[in-house]
Amino acid sequence: MLLCDIMRKVEKKTHNLWELKPLRLMEWENNSDGNVVVLIPKFKNAILKKWVLPKLAKPFFRVKLDETGSAIWLLCDGNTTVVSIAEELKKKFGKSVEPVEERIGKFLYQLERGDLIKIGN
Repeated sequence: MLLCDIMRKVEKKTHNLWELKPLRLMEWENNSDGNVVVLIPKFKNAILKKWVLPKLAKPFFRVKLDETGSAIWLLCDGNTTVVSIAEELKKKFGKSVEPVEERIGKFLYQLERGDLIKIGN
């Protein structure tokens, strides 16, 4: 094994999901029933944003979250740990969110894959 391979392994850090603090990266609004609607720009390219988006009647994709997803989204403020989010969900929804650990993990993974949140310390 080469020294550079060893250094890469040493540099690679593992994180405990429960200690991380997710942060929202997109704008959002509440709809009429109180749930969150995430606003995702249709274009990410700077030139398209400048010239095409202003001409569109609807410049955003609108992702409507359910009650549980909305509660998680609102707690993704960059200061609240995932374990705190889980505790809040258990308080608010009781057994209906079980298995809460699995649900939060999958949901946060989907949000991060879509570049809607950043998960970090």
